[in-house]
Amino acid sequence: MIFLRTSEKNGSCFLRTDQLDGETDWKLRLPVSCTQRLPTASDLLQTRSNVYAEEPNIDIHNFAGTFTREDSDPPVNESLSIENTLWASTVIASGTIVGVVLYTGREQRSVMNTSNPRSKIGLFDLEVNCLTKILFGALVVVSLVMVALQHFAGRWYLQILRFLLLFSNIIPISLRVNLDMGKIVYSWMIRRDPKIPGTVVRSSTIPEQLGRISYLLTDKTGTLTQNEMVFKRLHLGTVAYGLDSMDEVQSHIFSIYTQQSQEPPASKGPALATKVRKTLSSRVHEAVKAIALCHNVTPVYESNGVTDQAEAERHYEDSCRVYQASSPDELFGSKSLLCRFHYHSVQSSYFTSSGRPEVALVQWTESVGLTLVGRDQSSVQLRTPGGHILNYTILQIFPFTYESKRMGVIVRDESTGEITFYMKGADVVMAGIVQYNDWLEEECGNMAREGLRVLVVAKKSLTEEQYQDFEARYIQAKLSVHDRSLKVATVIESLEMEMELLCLTGVEDQLQADVRPTLETLRNAGIKVWMLTGDKLETATCTAKNAHLVTRTQDIHIFRLVTNRGEAHLELNAFRRKHDCALVISGDSLEVCLKYYEYEFMELACQCPAVVCCRCAPTQKAQIVRLLQERTGKLTCAV
Repeated sequence: MIFLRTSEKNGSCFLRTDQLDGETDWKLRLPVSCTQRLPTASDLLQTRSNVYAEEPNIDIHNFAGTFTREDSDPPVNESLSIENTLWASTVIASGTIVGVVLYTGREQRSVMNTSNPRSKIGLFDLEVNCLTKILFGALVVVSLVMVALQHFAGRWYLQILRFLLLFSNIIPISLRVNLDMGKIVYSWMIRRDPKIPGTVVRSSTIPEQLGRISYLLTDKTGTLTQNEMVFKRLHLGTVAYGLDSMDEVQSHIFSIYTQQSQEPPASKGPALATKVRKTLSSRVHEAVKAIALCHNVTPVYESNGVTDQAEAERHYEDSCRVYQASSPDELFGSKSLLCRFHYHSVQSSYFTSSGRPEVALVQWTESVGLTLVGRDQSSVQLRTPGGHILNYTILQIFPFTYESKRMGVIVRDESTGEITFYMKGADVVMAGIVQYNDWLEEECGNMAREGLRVLVVAKKSLTEEQYQDFEARYIQAKLSVHDRSLKVATVIESLEMEMELLCLTGVEDQLQADVRPTLETLRNAGIKVWMLTGDKLETATCTAKNAHLVTRTQDIHIFRLVTNRGEAHLELNAFRRKHDCALVISGDSLEVCLKYYEYEFMELACQCPAVVCCRCAPTQKAQIVRLLQERTGKLTCAV
């Protein structure tokens, strides 16, 4: 369905897609602009329009089409993307919408992604089935022998049936019933175990398989960690602020917006010091403002559990504010989860949030004095420490994609008219976008070794002429039907050059409770644990050490980055000479090894007590699980 109009005042709605893709985060959906501007929904019936849509396919994360309104002069053309769609099997989380249906029946994305369910059967059941077949064969043989001893006299075929009935007790019919009853009791005991409260047994046919697991493959975020994001570090290149120095950031923000009068300098020394302080304050202010503007977080105001947008427009009550984030946080290489976070006072854990790094960043800017109080499809409102409201117009938003690993926003300051392009993303992609500097790579490595998830923030000022030229090319690219994503990416990349590096942010994800003794118990039980994550190599290694996935006495072999067959061969030979050491390998090197030396790599990796795969794509994670099952024949469990 194409989203044409909504009853929400902000001109957008949130969508729950957990029944379609398994993700519990809310997705932001936007209506077609020209139909949203119509006075009433009934006016849609008076328009003459057409929609061009791509042919049905199974991709639920992308869509390309155009919407043309022919009864206007000149005709209005608008591009349609995934943000304008509402797939079947999803739920509207807020408001009501009006749309036009494109795909029905078997052409629906949800139907095309549906496959026949695979029946899961445990190894014990397979063994019992095999034993039953053997006993049945023995039963037939004994019956034939008994008839043969009678020289097949008379109606020997009836004698065979008689002996089959007489010796049928050879096959224990009650064994199957007893096994099923035992599995039900075992499942009930697991569900009622006080040491693992809240456990839900979703299959009572394979609980005994838990005892046969040889390899446990786990993600990091939300599995080994709590998905509790804590803002830990702000780094500006020459100065860094940690948890114990956030009050300095707050004082810089306060001094910028309150314009505190200072004593006139009595000498050259104090004047120079004042200039340095002002420069540092402006740098801190630019960094905090960029973090407060570049995101997809929306503040929603609730009163007694009922959302009241009018209250938000009038008073911006802190006690009623709830943050909703719809964009994935793979900027840090992690999964996406639902986030709805209530306001906390500055005295509490004001830069800690559950499940969403973006909200942790927004809550941190709130704690230092720059508060996100309003946002809709076209504007953002920030509140200064003095209570003044800063208004910004959103000109363009470039959402995160797994391929780009970054997001950006172009805003116009309503008070000055300045146009600024803000961008944040992973250091691996931002390093080639920002202006040359000598500290980005080093500090990213230092923060990653502390277990922090690093995000690079940059900006670029645009003139009105530059933006108008970009907008014309961007709109033209979005209207393309063929190779739209490539053309749009090319236009955006024309802006992503020589950007000013503002800061690095470090967010920590707390470990799960009792994760260390749990991994130690699994290791003592002979289960090998592999961690597959999208984080940086340093962050993944630090988490593996902190969680005791790698013991203190074990050596760690960091697989060198390889790009061709020869390098992979040399590195595999170097790894083969090491014994009883954990392996840490990046996704790029893993891809090369699996391409040329799949058997050799899997043989060496299976001998390791622990394996950490970082910068892994979801397809690589599935490939590793499949290879483990095929190469070892052992039972694997992927979390």
